[in-house]
Amino acid sequence: MSRQKNPARRAATALVAMLLGGTAGPALADTLLTYPVPPQLMYVAHNDDFTVRVRTPGGEWRDLYEYRVQVDTDTKQNASLVYFDFDGTVELEVMKNNGRFSEVSVAPLSSVVKPQRQGSILHMTLTRPERFSLQFDDDRLRNLHIVAGAPPPARPTGADVVYFGPGFHTPPAGLDHFPVKSGQRVYMDGGAVLKGAFDLNGISDVKISGRGLLWDPGRAIDLEKARDVEVSDLIIVNSDRKDAARVMNIRNSENVTFSQLTGFTSGKWSDGINISTSRHVKVRDGYLRVSDDAVVVYAVADCPICRQKAAQTGIPDPNPPGDTFDIQVSNMRLWVDVAHALYIGHFGDNADPRTIRDVTFDNIDVANLDEDDPDWEGVIAAYSGDSTLIRDITFSNVRVDRIEEGKLINIVAGNNPRYNKAPGRGIDGLRIRNVAYTGQGMPSLSIIRGLSPQTAVKNVTIENLSIGGKPVKSAKDGDIAVSGEVSGLSFR
Repeated sequence: MSRQKNPARRAATALVAMLLGGTAGPALADTLLTYPVPPQLMYVAHNDDFTVRVRTPGGEWRDLYEYRVQVDTDTKQNASLVYFDFDGTVELEVMKNNGRFSEVSVAPLSSVVKPQRQGSILHMTLTRPERFSLQFDDDRLRNLHIVAGAPPPARPTGADVVYFGPGFHTPPAGLDHFPVKSGQRVYMDGGAVLKGAFDLNGISDVKISGRGLLWDPGRAIDLEKARDVEVSDLIIVNSDRKDAARVMNIRNSENVTFSQLTGFTSGKWSDGINISTSRHVKVRDGYLRVSDDAVVVYAVADCPICRQKAAQTGIPDPNPPGDTFDIQVSNMRLWVDVAHALYIGHFGDNADPRTIRDVTFDNIDVANLDEDDPDWEGVIAAYSGDSTLIRDITFSNVRVDRIEEGKLINIVAGNNPRYNKAPGRGIDGLRIRNVAYTGQGMPSLSIIRGLSPQTAVKNVTIENLSIGGKPVKSAKDGDIAVSGEVSGLSFR
Protein backbone atom coordinates (compact mmCIF):
# COMPACT_ATOMS: atom_id res chain seq x y z
CA MET A 1 0.00 0.00 0.00
CA SER A 2 1.29 3.46 -0.83
CA ARG A 3 2.08 5.81 2.03
CA GLN A 4 0.37 8.51 0.06
CA LYS A 5 -2.89 6.50 0.21
CA ASN A 6 -2.91 5.82 3.94
CA PRO A 7 -0.40 7.91 5.88
CA ALA A 8 -2.48 7.87 9.07
CA ARG A 9 -2.32 4.10 9.32
CA ARG A 10 1.45 4.10 8.95
CA ALA A 11 1.98 6.85 11.51
CA ALA A 12 -0.40 5.15 13.97
CA THR A 13 1.33 1.79 13.49
CA ALA A 14 4.72 3.35 14.15
CA LEU A 15 3.42 5.16 17.23
CA VAL A 16 1.87 1.99 18.68
CA ALA A 17 5.09 0.13 18.00
CA MET A 18 7.06 2.79 19.83
CA LEU A 19 4.74 2.75 22.82
CA LEU A 20 4.76 -1.03 23.04
CA GLY A 21 8.52 -1.17 22.69
CA GLY A 22 9.05 1.64 25.17
CA THR A 23 11.82 4.16 25.32
CA ALA A 24 12.85 3.77 28.96
CA GLY A 25 14.37 1.00 31.00
CA PRO A 26 16.87 -1.70 30.01
CA ALA A 27 16.70 -3.12 26.50
CA LEU A 28 15.48 -6.71 26.20
CA ALA A 29 16.54 -9.38 23.73
CA ASP A 30 15.01 -8.86 20.30
CA THR A 31 13.62 -5.46 21.21
CA LEU A 32 12.64 -3.24 18.27
CA LEU A 33 11.82 0.45 18.47
CA THR A 34 10.38 2.30 15.48
CA TYR A 35 9.33 5.93 15.53
CA PRO A 36 6.48 7.97 14.06
CA VAL A 37 6.99 10.76 11.56
CA PRO A 38 5.25 14.02 12.53
CA PRO A 39 2.26 14.88 10.32
CA GLN A 40 4.01 18.12 9.29
CA LEU A 41 6.67 16.07 7.47
CA MET A 42 4.59 13.12 6.26
CA TYR A 43 4.40 14.26 2.64
CA VAL A 44 7.07 16.94 2.35
CA ALA A 45 10.02 14.89 3.64
CA HIS A 46 9.35 11.50 2.07
CA ASN A 47 11.39 9.80 -0.66
CA ASP A 48 9.57 7.08 -2.59
CA ASP A 49 12.70 5.48 -4.08
CA PHE A 50 12.57 2.60 -1.59
CA THR A 51 10.16 0.74 0.64
CA VAL A 52 11.78 -0.50 3.85
CA ARG A 53 10.37 -2.59 6.69
CA VAL A 54 11.78 -4.29 9.78
CA ARG A 55 10.73 -6.90 12.35
CA THR A 56 12.02 -9.09 15.13
CA PRO A 57 12.39 -12.72 13.94
CA GLY A 58 8.90 -14.15 13.48
CA GLY A 59 7.27 -10.86 14.45
CA GLU A 60 5.03 -8.51 12.51
CA TRP A 61 6.65 -6.36 9.84
CA ARG A 62 6.81 -2.63 10.65
CA ASP A 63 6.90 -0.11 7.85
CA LEU A 64 9.64 2.54 8.16
CA TYR A 65 9.37 6.12 6.98
CA GLU A 66 11.90 6.81 4.23
CA TYR A 67 13.21 10.35 4.74
CA ARG A 68 14.55 12.34 1.81
CA VAL A 69 18.09 13.57 2.49
CA GLN A 70 19.90 15.91 0.12
CA VAL A 71 23.51 14.96 -0.63
CA ASP A 72 26.42 16.29 -2.68
CA THR A 73 26.41 20.06 -3.05
CA ASP A 74 27.74 19.70 -6.62
CA THR A 75 24.65 17.83 -7.87
CA LYS A 76 22.09 18.27 -5.06
CA GLN A 77 20.63 14.78 -5.30
CA ASN A 78 18.07 13.17 -3.04
CA ALA A 79 19.16 10.04 -1.20
CA SER A 80 17.09 8.19 1.40
CA LEU A 81 17.31 7.56 5.14
CA VAL A 82 15.54 5.18 7.51
CA TYR A 83 16.24 4.69 11.19
CA PHE A 84 15.19 2.42 14.04
CA ASP A 85 16.68 0.97 17.22
CA PHE A 86 16.97 -2.59 18.39
CA ASP A 87 18.62 -5.03 20.74
CA GLY A 88 19.14 -8.69 19.85
CA THR A 89 18.26 -9.61 16.26
CA VAL A 90 16.11 -7.97 13.59
CA GLU A 91 15.25 -8.74 9.99
CA LEU A 92 15.17 -6.02 7.36
CA GLU A 93 13.61 -5.94 3.89
CA VAL A 94 14.27 -3.35 1.19
CA MET A 95 12.54 -2.95 -2.16
CA LYS A 96 13.72 -0.56 -4.86
CA ASN A 97 10.58 1.04 -6.24
CA ASN A 98 11.67 2.81 -9.41
CA GLY A 99 13.30 0.63 -12.03
CA ARG A 100 15.14 -2.65 -12.02
CA PHE A 101 18.62 -3.29 -10.71
CA SER A 102 21.29 -5.88 -11.39
CA GLU A 103 23.46 -5.65 -8.29
CA VAL A 104 23.65 -4.07 -4.86
CA SER A 105 26.63 -3.05 -2.76
CA VAL A 106 27.09 -2.14 0.90
CA ALA A 107 29.16 0.80 2.13
CA PRO A 108 31.48 0.91 3.90
CA LEU A 109 33.10 -2.32 2.78
CA SER A 110 33.90 -3.21 6.39
CA SER A 111 30.17 -3.60 7.10
CA VAL A 112 29.09 -7.07 8.25
CA VAL A 113 25.72 -6.72 6.48
CA LYS A 114 25.20 -9.29 3.72
CA PRO A 115 22.02 -8.67 1.69
CA GLN A 116 20.28 -11.68 0.19
CA ARG A 117 18.16 -11.06 -2.89
CA GLN A 118 14.81 -12.67 -3.63
CA GLY A 119 13.43 -11.18 -6.82
CA SER A 120 13.18 -7.42 -6.34
CA ILE A 121 13.52 -7.54 -2.54
CA LEU A 122 16.65 -7.58 -0.41
CA HIS A 123 16.63 -9.44 2.91
CA MET A 124 19.12 -8.74 5.73
CA THR A 125 19.57 -9.94 9.29
CA LEU A 126 21.20 -7.59 11.80
CA THR A 127 22.59 -8.78 15.11
CA ARG A 128 24.28 -5.57 16.19
CA PRO A 129 23.72 -1.83 15.67
CA GLU A 130 25.24 -0.48 12.48
CA ARG A 131 25.07 2.53 10.17
CA PHE A 132 25.55 1.71 6.50
CA SER A 133 24.22 2.39 3.02
CA LEU A 134 23.00 0.35 0.06
CA GLN A 135 23.89 1.28 -3.53
CA PHE A 136 21.82 -0.18 -6.36
CA ASP A 137 23.87 -0.56 -9.54
CA ASP A 138 26.50 1.65 -7.88
CA ASP A 139 24.20 4.69 -7.73
CA ARG A 140 25.97 6.70 -5.01
CA LEU A 141 23.77 9.79 -5.19
CA ARG A 142 20.34 8.18 -4.73
CA ASN A 143 21.30 5.46 -2.31
CA LEU A 144 19.66 4.28 0.90
CA HIS A 145 21.20 5.07 4.30
CA ILE A 146 20.18 2.78 7.16
CA VAL A 147 20.73 3.83 10.77
CA ALA A 148 20.15 0.79 12.95
CA GLY A 149 20.98 1.98 16.44
CA ALA A 150 21.00 0.61 19.94
CA PRO A 151 18.09 1.75 22.13
CA PRO A 152 19.00 5.22 23.40
CA PRO A 153 19.43 5.91 27.11
CA ALA A 154 16.37 6.49 29.24
CA ARG A 155 14.93 9.96 29.67
CA PRO A 156 16.67 11.68 32.61
CA THR A 157 14.75 13.07 35.54
CA GLY A 158 15.06 16.26 37.53
CA ALA A 159 14.19 19.94 37.46
CA ASP A 160 16.86 20.76 34.85
CA VAL A 161 15.53 18.34 32.21
CA VAL A 162 14.24 19.84 28.94
CA TYR A 163 12.10 17.22 27.19
CA PHE A 164 11.00 17.03 23.56
CA GLY A 165 8.39 14.32 23.03
CA PRO A 166 7.31 12.73 19.74
CA GLY A 167 6.09 15.38 17.31
CA PHE A 168 7.26 18.48 15.46
CA HIS A 169 8.97 21.25 17.44
CA THR A 170 10.00 24.76 16.41
CA PRO A 171 12.21 27.29 18.26
CA PRO A 172 10.79 30.17 20.31
CA ALA A 173 9.42 33.06 18.27
CA GLY A 174 12.10 35.07 16.52
CA LEU A 175 14.83 32.44 16.90
CA ASP A 176 16.21 29.79 14.57
CA HIS A 177 17.65 27.78 17.45
CA PHE A 178 16.67 26.29 20.79
CA PRO A 179 18.41 28.11 23.66
CA VAL A 180 20.12 25.93 26.25
CA LYS A 181 21.19 26.97 29.76
CA SER A 182 24.09 25.72 31.82
CA GLY A 183 23.29 22.66 33.87
CA GLN A 184 20.42 21.49 31.67
CA ARG A 185 19.79 17.96 30.39
CA VAL A 186 18.06 18.04 27.00
CA TYR A 187 16.34 14.82 25.93
CA MET A 188 14.74 14.21 22.54
CA ASP A 189 12.48 11.17 22.53
CA GLY A 190 12.14 8.89 19.53
CA GLY A 191 9.82 10.53 17.02
CA ALA A 192 10.76 14.06 18.15
CA VAL A 193 11.70 16.22 15.17
CA LEU A 194 13.13 19.68 15.83
CA LYS A 195 13.11 22.28 13.07
CA GLY A 196 15.97 24.28 14.52
CA ALA A 197 19.49 24.18 15.95
CA PHE A 198 21.02 24.15 19.42
CA ASP A 199 22.93 27.24 20.56
CA LEU A 200 25.45 26.19 23.21
CA ASN A 201 27.49 29.38 23.33
CA GLY A 202 28.94 30.25 26.73
CA ILE A 203 27.32 27.35 28.57
CA SER A 204 28.71 24.60 30.80
CA ASP A 205 27.65 21.23 32.20
CA VAL A 206 25.09 20.38 29.49
CA LYS A 207 24.01 17.03 28.07
CA ILE A 208 21.88 16.53 24.97
CA SER A 209 20.75 13.00 24.13
CA GLY A 210 17.93 10.80 22.85
CA ARG A 211 16.83 9.48 19.48
CA GLY A 212 15.58 12.78 18.11
CA LEU A 213 16.00 14.26 14.65
CA LEU A 214 17.16 17.80 13.85
CA TRP A 215 15.49 18.52 10.51
CA ASP A 216 17.19 21.12 8.29
CA PRO A 217 18.46 23.13 11.30
CA GLY A 218 21.21 25.07 9.48
CA ARG A 219 24.26 25.25 11.76
CA ALA A 220 22.99 22.44 13.87
CA ILE A 221 25.05 22.54 17.08
CA ASP A 222 27.20 25.59 17.88
CA LEU A 223 29.65 25.75 20.79
CA GLU A 224 31.58 28.92 21.58
CA LYS A 225 33.41 29.23 24.91
CA ALA A 226 31.56 26.22 26.27
CA ARG A 227 32.81 23.47 28.57
CA ASP A 228 31.72 20.12 29.93
CA VAL A 229 29.28 19.34 27.12
CA GLU A 230 28.05 15.91 25.97
CA VAL A 231 25.94 15.38 22.87
CA SER A 232 24.87 11.87 21.84
CA ASP A 233 22.49 9.73 19.79
CA LEU A 234 20.90 12.45 17.63
CA ILE A 235 20.32 12.40 13.87
CA ILE A 236 20.92 15.62 11.92
CA VAL A 237 19.68 16.17 8.36
CA ASN A 238 20.58 19.42 6.60
CA SER A 239 19.88 20.80 3.13
CA ASP A 240 21.68 23.50 1.15
CA ARG A 241 19.28 26.13 2.50
CA LYS A 242 22.09 27.83 4.45
CA ASP A 243 25.81 28.12 3.81
CA ALA A 244 28.06 26.54 6.43
CA ALA A 245 25.17 24.36 7.63
CA ARG A 246 27.40 22.06 9.64
CA VAL A 247 26.70 19.24 12.03
CA MET A 248 28.76 20.83 14.80
CA ASN A 249 31.08 23.79 15.44
CA ILE A 250 33.30 23.45 18.52
CA ARG A 251 35.21 26.67 19.09
CA ASN A 252 37.13 28.04 22.07
CA SER A 253 35.72 25.20 24.17
CA GLU A 254 36.91 22.35 26.38
CA ASN A 255 35.80 18.96 27.67
CA VAL A 256 33.40 18.15 24.85
CA THR A 257 32.18 14.65 23.96
CA PHE A 258 30.26 13.99 20.76
CA SER A 259 29.14 10.37 20.30
CA GLN A 260 26.74 8.09 18.44
CA LEU A 261 25.58 10.83 16.08
CA THR A 262 24.48 10.63 12.46
CA GLY A 263 24.76 13.71 10.27
CA PHE A 264 24.06 14.75 6.66
CA THR A 265 25.05 18.06 5.04
CA SER A 266 24.79 19.25 1.45
CA GLY A 267 25.43 23.00 1.32
CA LYS A 268 28.46 25.17 0.65
CA TRP A 269 31.12 24.98 3.42
CA SER A 270 29.00 22.39 5.20
CA ASP A 271 31.61 20.55 7.25
CA GLY A 272 30.65 17.70 9.46
CA ILE A 273 32.50 18.51 12.69
CA ASN A 274 34.63 21.67 12.87
CA ILE A 275 36.97 21.96 15.90
CA SER A 276 39.13 25.01 16.61
CA THR A 277 41.05 26.57 19.52
CA SER A 278 39.59 23.87 21.74
CA ARG A 279 40.96 21.11 23.97
CA HIS A 280 39.96 17.78 25.45
CA VAL A 281 37.47 16.93 22.69
CA LYS A 282 36.27 13.40 21.93
CA VAL A 283 34.34 12.54 18.76
CA ARG A 284 33.42 8.87 18.46
CA ASP A 285 31.04 6.27 17.08
CA GLY A 286 29.41 8.42 14.41
CA TYR A 287 28.28 8.40 10.79
CA LEU A 288 28.69 11.48 8.57
CA ARG A 289 27.84 12.15 4.94
CA VAL A 290 28.96 15.68 4.16
CA SER A 291 29.66 18.18 1.39
CA ASP A 292 32.82 19.61 2.92
CA ASP A 293 35.47 18.39 5.35
CA ALA A 294 34.09 15.54 7.44
CA VAL A 295 36.20 16.21 10.56
CA VAL A 296 38.50 19.24 10.57
CA VAL A 297 40.77 20.68 13.29
CA TYR A 298 41.78 24.37 13.07
CA ALA A 299 43.62 26.95 15.17
CA VAL A 300 41.68 30.12 14.32
CA ALA A 301 39.86 31.97 17.11
CA ASP A 302 37.15 33.71 15.15
CA CYS A 303 34.78 32.25 12.59
CA PRO A 304 33.17 34.80 10.23
CA ILE A 305 30.53 32.29 9.08
CA CYS A 306 29.63 30.93 12.52
CA ARG A 307 26.51 32.02 14.38
CA GLN A 308 28.34 34.63 16.47
CA LYS A 309 31.58 36.42 15.73
CA ALA A 310 34.05 37.04 18.50
CA ALA A 311 33.42 40.41 20.14
CA GLN A 312 35.52 43.23 18.69
CA THR A 313 35.55 45.55 21.69
CA GLY A 314 39.21 46.49 21.78
CA ILE A 315 39.39 45.12 25.33
CA PRO A 316 41.76 42.14 25.71
CA ASP A 317 39.99 38.87 26.38
CA PRO A 318 40.83 37.76 29.95
CA ASN A 319 40.71 34.16 28.70
CA PRO A 320 42.01 34.36 25.15
CA PRO A 321 41.69 31.40 22.79
CA GLY A 322 44.65 29.08 22.99
CA ASP A 323 46.11 26.11 21.24
CA THR A 324 44.05 23.24 19.88
CA PHE A 325 45.09 20.00 21.59
CA ASP A 326 43.99 16.63 22.96
CA ILE A 327 41.51 15.91 20.17
CA GLN A 328 40.44 12.28 19.79
CA VAL A 329 38.36 11.10 16.83
CA SER A 330 37.53 7.39 16.71
CA ASN A 331 35.16 4.75 15.35
CA MET A 332 33.71 6.89 12.57
CA ARG A 333 32.15 6.06 9.20
CA LEU A 334 32.51 8.87 6.67
CA TRP A 335 31.18 9.63 3.19
CA VAL A 336 32.71 12.80 1.76
CA ASP A 337 31.03 14.30 -1.30
CA VAL A 338 33.35 17.33 -1.28
CA ALA A 339 36.76 18.14 0.27
CA HIS A 340 38.74 16.25 2.94
CA ALA A 341 37.83 13.37 5.18
CA LEU A 342 40.27 13.95 8.07
CA TYR A 343 41.97 17.34 8.08
CA ILE A 344 44.33 19.34 10.27
CA GLY A 345 43.64 22.71 8.79
CA HIS A 346 45.29 25.76 7.35
CA PHE A 347 43.50 28.58 9.18
CA GLY A 348 45.25 30.40 12.04
CA ASP A 349 45.92 33.81 13.56
CA ASN A 350 49.18 35.44 12.51
CA ALA A 351 48.99 38.03 15.30
CA ASP A 352 48.67 35.23 17.87
CA PRO A 353 50.41 32.11 16.50
CA ARG A 354 49.01 28.85 17.83
CA THR A 355 49.80 25.16 17.81
CA ILE A 356 47.63 22.19 16.90
CA ARG A 357 48.96 19.16 18.75
CA ASP A 358 48.10 15.77 20.17
CA VAL A 359 45.37 14.88 17.68
CA THR A 360 44.46 11.26 16.94
CA PHE A 361 42.19 9.76 14.31
CA ASP A 362 41.63 6.05 14.87
CA ASN A 363 39.42 3.32 13.41
CA ILE A 364 37.92 5.29 10.55
CA ASP A 365 36.04 4.05 7.46
CA VAL A 366 35.92 6.32 4.42
CA ALA A 367 33.30 4.94 2.03
CA ASN A 368 33.82 7.54 -0.68
CA LEU A 369 35.74 10.77 -1.24
CA ASP A 370 35.38 13.32 -4.04
CA GLU A 371 37.21 16.65 -4.44
CA ASP A 372 38.38 18.25 -7.68
CA ASP A 373 40.33 21.22 -6.27
CA PRO A 374 43.97 20.02 -6.12
CA ASP A 375 44.82 22.25 -3.14
CA TRP A 376 42.17 20.70 -0.91
CA GLU A 377 42.17 17.03 -1.74
CA GLY A 378 42.93 14.38 0.84
CA VAL A 379 41.56 11.52 2.88
CA ILE A 380 44.43 12.11 5.30
CA ALA A 381 45.46 15.75 5.18
CA ALA A 382 47.33 18.45 7.09
CA TYR A 383 48.22 21.98 5.99
CA SER A 384 50.29 24.38 8.09
CA GLY A 385 49.57 28.01 7.19
CA ASP A 386 48.96 31.33 8.96
CA SER A 387 51.77 30.87 11.53
CA THR A 388 50.27 27.62 12.81
CA LEU A 389 52.53 24.80 14.01
CA ILE A 390 51.16 21.27 13.66
CA ARG A 391 52.79 18.50 15.71
CA ASP A 392 52.20 15.07 17.20
CA ILE A 393 49.36 13.94 14.92
CA THR A 394 48.34 10.30 14.38
CA PHE A 395 46.12 8.73 11.73
CA SER A 396 45.68 5.03 12.45
CA ASN A 397 43.49 2.12 11.34
CA VAL A 398 41.92 3.95 8.41
CA ARG A 399 40.12 2.00 5.68
CA VAL A 400 39.44 3.78 2.39
CA ASP A 401 36.97 2.19 -0.02
CA ARG A 402 36.97 4.57 -2.98
CA ILE A 403 38.46 7.89 -4.08
CA GLU A 404 36.36 9.30 -6.89
CA GLU A 405 38.70 12.27 -7.22
CA GLY A 406 41.28 13.46 -4.73
CA LYS A 407 44.37 12.32 -2.86
CA LEU A 408 44.93 9.63 -0.30
CA ILE A 409 47.57 11.72 1.54
CA ASN A 410 48.12 15.49 1.38
CA ILE A 411 50.66 16.81 3.90
CA VAL A 412 51.83 20.38 3.23
CA ALA A 413 53.59 23.15 5.16
CA GLY A 414 53.11 26.24 3.05
CA ASN A 415 51.40 29.52 2.30
CA ASN A 416 48.32 29.31 0.11
CA PRO A 417 47.45 32.78 -1.25
CA ARG A 418 43.74 31.94 -1.40
CA TYR A 419 43.42 31.43 2.34
CA ASN A 420 46.65 32.36 4.12
CA LYS A 421 48.18 35.73 4.92
CA ALA A 422 51.50 34.18 6.00
CA PRO A 423 53.28 30.83 5.95
CA GLY A 424 52.79 28.30 8.69
CA ARG A 425 55.44 27.22 11.19
CA GLY A 426 55.54 23.72 9.83
CA ILE A 427 54.57 20.15 10.64
CA ASP A 428 56.66 18.08 13.06
CA GLY A 429 55.73 14.55 14.09
CA LEU A 430 52.96 12.97 12.01
CA ARG A 431 52.23 9.24 11.98
CA ILE A 432 50.19 7.33 9.40
CA ARG A 433 49.73 3.78 10.62
CA ASN A 434 47.66 0.80 9.44
CA VAL A 435 45.96 2.47 6.48
CA ALA A 436 44.41 0.33 3.75
CA TYR A 437 43.08 1.79 0.49
CA THR A 438 41.39 -0.56 -1.97
CA GLY A 439 42.71 1.38 -4.96
CA GLN A 440 39.20 1.88 -6.36
CA GLY A 441 38.55 5.15 -8.18
CA MET A 442 40.92 7.59 -9.87
CA PRO A 443 43.01 9.32 -7.19
CA SER A 444 45.68 11.86 -8.03
CA LEU A 445 49.23 11.78 -6.67
CA SER A 446 49.58 12.07 -2.92
CA ILE A 447 51.77 14.95 -1.71
CA ILE A 448 54.24 15.60 1.10
CA ARG A 449 55.72 19.10 0.69
CA GLY A 450 57.51 21.71 2.76
CA LEU A 451 58.03 25.37 1.89
CA SER A 452 61.24 26.43 3.64
CA PRO A 453 63.42 25.64 6.66
CA GLN A 454 60.99 27.73 8.74
CA THR A 455 57.94 26.08 7.18
CA ALA A 456 59.05 22.47 6.87
CA VAL A 457 57.58 19.00 7.13
CA LYS A 458 59.57 16.93 9.62
CA ASN A 459 59.42 13.43 11.05
CA VAL A 460 56.59 11.83 9.11
CA THR A 461 56.32 8.07 9.67
CA ILE A 462 54.23 5.87 7.35
CA GLU A 463 53.77 2.38 8.76
CA ASN A 464 51.80 -0.51 7.27
CA LEU A 465 50.19 1.41 4.41
CA SER A 466 48.68 -0.68 1.62
CA ILE A 467 47.06 0.26 -1.69
CA GLY A 468 45.14 -2.35 -3.64
CA GLY A 469 46.39 -4.99 -1.23
CA LYS A 470 50.08 -4.20 -1.91
CA PRO A 471 52.33 -2.87 0.87
CA VAL A 472 53.79 0.60 0.37
CA LYS A 473 57.49 0.62 1.26
CA SER A 474 58.51 3.88 -0.39
CA ALA A 475 57.08 7.13 -1.70
CA LYS A 476 57.22 5.70 -5.22
CA ASP A 477 55.23 2.60 -4.18
CA GLY A 478 52.50 4.83 -2.80
CA ASP A 479 52.38 7.37 -5.68
CA ILE A 480 53.52 10.04 -3.21
CA ALA A 481 55.29 13.14 -4.56
CA VAL A 482 57.80 14.43 -2.00
CA SER A 483 59.20 17.92 -2.56
CA GLY A 484 60.53 21.03 -0.87
CA GLU A 485 61.69 21.10 2.72
CA VAL A 486 60.93 17.58 3.98
CA SER A 487 63.11 15.67 6.45
CA GLY A 488 62.76 12.56 8.57
CA LEU A 489 60.29 10.80 6.25
CA SER A 490 60.30 7.04 6.87
CA PHE A 491 58.35 4.01 5.67
CA ARG A 492 57.96 0.89 7.81
